[in-house]
Amino acid sequence: MAVQQVMTQMGLRYRMYEQMEPHARSKSGLSPFNLFIILLVLLSFLALALETEPTMSDDWMQAIQVFNIAIIIIFALEYLMRLWVAGENPDYRGFRGRIRYVFSGYAMADLVAFLPELLWLLFAPDDSSQQVVMVLRVLRLARLAKISRFIPAFDILGATLSRAGQQLFTTLAMALALVYISAVVLYFVEGVGGEHQESFGSIPRAIWWAIATLTTVGYGDVFPVTPLGRFFASIIAIAGIGMVALPAGVFASAFSDELRERENAKLERRNQELEERVEAAEASTNAAPESQA
Repeated sequence: MAVQQVMTQMGLRYRMYEQMEPHARSKSGLSPFNLFIILLVLLSFLALALETEPTMSDDWMQAIQVFNIAIIIIFALEYLMRLWVAGENPDYRGFRGRIRYVFSGYAMADLVAFLPELLWLLFAPDDSSQQVVMVLRVLRLARLAKISRFIPAFDILGATLSRAGQQLFTTLAMALALVYISAVVLYFVEGVGGEHQESFGSIPRAIWWAIATLTTVGYGDVFPVTPLGRFFASIIAIAGIGMVALPAGVFASAFSDELRERENAKLERRNQELEERVEAAEASTNAAPESQA
């Protein structure tokens, strides 16, 4: 009787694991449970936006608060369920495996999605600081990571950033160096010499102009007025076009390579499955005459 009860419990955990983990699901698409979680995350973002609207009535604000509490409770139960079913994954079995799961990226995102606000509701006083409340609301953006496990685009984006990380870091270093050099040049041309503009009166002040120019934003609130300053500014602005295009090209190349490798991997799996089916059919065909003999 005890063995049967354990087997029933393990069967339930495996069925829940299939519902909660997209990679364990045999069917294509998302399970109803995960669709429900995605819907809750999107509704929580809608509630976050409505909470900042000053024209909302007190009744609606109270309803939104009750809805947020319900979401926090549901996410807390979901986290406990995911911790329970994680044992179906060989990497997370046992006590040490559960510890590894708790510190995994998705598990940490699931924890941040509800724990700060839950602790605040349980232990914080009623006359809480509005600044702290706003920080807790901003932490709801971590719920976006909850749905990233369900959307392949996020997985591809992460793999692309990992693939092109070194190249992107190199372009970032080049951009920062160019920003600093540009600020130094305009500081000496416009701040020290020239018209002694206050906006270029120091290198930190000139950095604002360099960032706005090199990123091609060009707010126009700070600009050189001397001919020499405009000459250097023109060169810096042209260089900024290349600095913006360089990381975009690196990322696009890495993204294309990642998509191509994934498509090739899918094609190889399909060919392997086809070969296995052909071999199984040939084996059954050869076995049929032998059984008749």
